[in-house]
Amino acid sequence: MTRPEVVVTGLGMVTPAGIGVETTWRAMVVGLPTAAPDPALAGLPVDFSCRVPDFRPEEFLGRRALWRTDRCSQFAVAAACEGVRDARLDPETWNGTRVAVIIGTCFGGQWACESAHRGLLEDGHDAVPPTLVPKMLPNMPAAEVSMALRARGISMGMSTACASSANAVALGRDLLASGAYDVVIAGGADAAVTPLIAAGFHRMGALSGRRDAPAAASRPFDADRDGFVMGEGAGVLVLERTEDALRRGVVPRATLAGCGSTNDALHATAPHPEHRVAEAALRAALAEAGAAPEEVGHVNAHGTSTCLNDVTEAAMIARVLPHAPTVTSAKGVLGHSFGASAAVEAALTVLTLQEQRVPPTANLEKVGPDIELDLVSKVARPQRIDLAVSNAFGFGGHNAVLALRRWA
Repeated sequence: MTRPEVVVTGLGMVTPAGIGVETTWRAMVVGLPTAAPDPALAGLPVDFSCRVPDFRPEEFLGRRALWRTDRCSQFAVAAACEGVRDARLDPETWNGTRVAVIIGTCFGGQWACESAHRGLLEDGHDAVPPTLVPKMLPNMPAAEVSMALRARGISMGMSTACASSANAVALGRDLLASGAYDVVIAGGADAAVTPLIAAGFHRMGALSGRRDAPAAASRPFDADRDGFVMGEGAGVLVLERTEDALRRGVVPRATLAGCGSTNDALHATAPHPEHRVAEAALRAALAEAGAAPEEVGHVNAHGTSTCLNDVTEAAMIARVLPHAPTVTSAKGVLGHSFGASAAVEAALTVLTLQEQRVPPTANLEKVGPDIELDLVSKVARPQRIDLAVSNAFGFGGHNAVLALRRWA
């Protein structure tokens, strides 16, 4: 049986570069880092982050929803609303039972959890709000999107660490292919720039310690990288079958040509030393797309700015794609937004295909000596690209790769 073609018809983003797709894309094209001192992390060994600026949740949620939602869910709703508008879909008129929602997250309502715990320790159990549990549950970003948009099909959270939202997109593609749904709102959200999570990552040795120059701290693939910078936000892709989108008169942004997912089954936090199982995910995505490796013109890398992950990913890309496609990482600008990062980066890959321009990797001054890639840095690079891949890897050994084609 031939799998029906699936396309991306809408994008939505909330990132440290700003609210909305166009705002984020402009910051990416100029390579403007967003890391800055963070008052919420004051007193910690790492006291800076990439935080979403000027976010006003009341612009996206009704008053009744504000008191019961964590920042994570609020990001998800904002990005989903933009994506649905971009796709020219109307929740007032669509058949909501044919609309599915899949939102990935690593941490769910982490702000709500930490705030309530402080209240418990300082003032007793009466200080814990009755909204704590619905705020912190990892399924609630998806549930809140469903309620906000009257999407009454399956609604589910996806949690595969930093591959969560890529896996959400892949599952959304499968649901459309099955014929069970006509529209899938897929993506991810996280708002975990909190004291507890920052302390935990610092204790692991995962965070950059450039307190004197936070804007330069996230430097994927650079010789002087020393860890990632925590970020937050949300990204959403609206998916439809090609025939349905064209019937509505909508021009797709890109084709979701293939997906590949694997697990290293090796270590809780470290990747396979040669990224061999991640390689299988990349090859699976290309096989599903019916594409040879040499057809890939661009890679949006996971590129976290950590010493180990960058070098293993770079070696895998060079091994599978020896023709040296262009490579970039969004995390130099946006930091690492955990469960949101893969969807944000997939959306940026869609925009790269549409604009035929590769954003630079911010803060990349000198490529690491053990990295051999055609990394775009300093300025955006115009390029003819027909096929691109977006990589996402997460703690627990999760690997996910999305292959996207330019819509001709």
